[in-house]
Amino acid sequence: MKVLEISKDERPREKLATKGAPALSDIELIQIIVGSGVQGSDVVAISKQIKNQLDINGYELSLEQLKSIKGVNSATATKLVALFELASRKFHKDITIDSAAAAIALVPELRDLKQEHLVVLSLDGANRVLAKRTVSIGTLTSSLVHPREVFADPITDRAASIIVIHNHPSGSLRPSAADIEVTMRLKETGDIVGIRLTDHIIITQTAHTSMIEGQNE
Repeated sequence: MKVLEISKDERPREKLATKGAPALSDIELIQIIVGSGVQGSDVVAISKQIKNQLDINGYELSLEQLKSIKGVNSATATKLVALFELASRKFHKDITIDSAAAAIALVPELRDLKQEHLVVLSLDGANRVLAKRTVSIGTLTSSLVHPREVFADPITDRAASIIVIHNHPSGSLRPSAADIEVTMRLKETGDIVGIRLTDHIIITQTAHTSMIEGQNE
């Protein structure tokens, strides 16, 4: 539905004014920043594409990635990158992960995705979040999730440990053979490079399970 087809009280700007920012969806918040669309691509469509890129890349979106979306000009892309950088600094500040529940609270977007996504959290020595990144999209296999892709950025982050989280759109919490193989490879690689694999968490729409804790029981 296009913005002009929505009742005036439910349009993003008016809705924010009357109900407050927390009442708006992510896409509605992005619509306010984008402002308007272009011929052949309305602001709702543009905002959905930006949201999709955020789900994939987190706050690591570049100017080039944003400008590749039809309807996002340089000025809008610059504002968005600045906003994402500010949000990223706030997001990472003093967030400590002390449980699987605390980790999955950072990836609510994974619950409703129709494809498997693998997210890596980089942590410092005090288990504070340094970064959150989507590393792969698609059914987990040892060839798709190679340790070099998983550990490349945490090494740059000077991380002490990582937590790996991926979703099962099927709703099953049972680890597949590939899930187990990937976990073992990441654990072995982490031991070699000095970045511990703290946990590998499987998440569904309603629940989660820890593969590391399960292996230790």
